[in-house]
Amino acid sequence: MPDFCDRAQRVSEQSLTRALAAHRMKDQIEHHGECIDCGEEIPAQRRRALPYARRCVECQHIIEQRRRAYH
Repeated sequence: MPDFCDRAQRVSEQSLTRALAAHRMKDQIEHHGECIDCGEEIPAQRRRALPYARRCVECQHIIEQRRRAYH
């Protein structure tokens, strides 16, 4: 049975996770629209659909293909 300390630690970890996620989202939104991999501009249509997108479609596709290959 979880005690007070276990619950306090869980709440603290959840708060930290939310704070870090908010910080990352802020960083992602503030970038200037260039792909972090190839440096090309991310098309406006993609930025509108996914404001947090940091990669162009082509580079994102490559990343996803690599992830599938490892899983």
